[in-house]
Formats: sequence, structure tokens, C-alpha cells
Amino acid sequence: MGTITFISHDGEETEVEIVEGQSLMQLATNNGLAGIDGDCGGEAACGTCHIILEAEWFSKTGDQSDDEAQMLDLTPERVATSRLSCQIKATEAMDGMIVHLPEFQM
Repeated sequence: MGTITFISHDGEETEVEIVEGQSLMQLATNNGLAGIDGDCGGEAACGTCHIILEAEWFSKTGDQSDDEAQMLDLTPERVATSRLSCQIKATEAMDGMIVHLPEFQM
């Protein structure tokens, strides 16, 4: 089984085992990862699961919905490779993915 590495804004790395079909938000919260709250439960309505992907992984996470893009527009730390982790379903093809957490969540 593969893993995804979450890196906090201060550099702390946490490796999480992929559970295919779960969202990256679910993987993070199920493993007690600080920095991803998922207050809306995965509805792309709060921005508390904002992540920043490394460029090579961004295209492997699917398309953003209009709701996700609008929520990310409200995120002060948004960058070109920002996503909401609740909107990305984990697959074994994501083995080795690096995910960065912003300093502040909404």
C-alpha cells in the first residue's frame, strides 16, 4: 500500500497510508493530522482543508469544481497548486505524493 506525505508549514512531515477512495481530508483527519480540520465535512464549503500540492502532482488530482474554486478564492494563502483536500479522492497512483499545509486555515 502506498503513502502520501503531508508537510506542515513548519516542516514537520507526516506519512499517511493511502486508503483508496477516501479523500485526502479524510486520510488526514483519520490520522490526527494537525492543520486540516474539514469543518464542513467535505462539502467544499469552508476552506479548512486547504492544501498546496507540488506541481508534478497537481494534474493528477482531477479538476476543480466551481464551488471549490470559489472557496479557494477566499483563501489568503492560495497559490496556483492549491486545492481543497476534501475534493481529492486518494488512489494508489498517488503513492509518493507530497502535500504542503498552509500556515493558516480559514
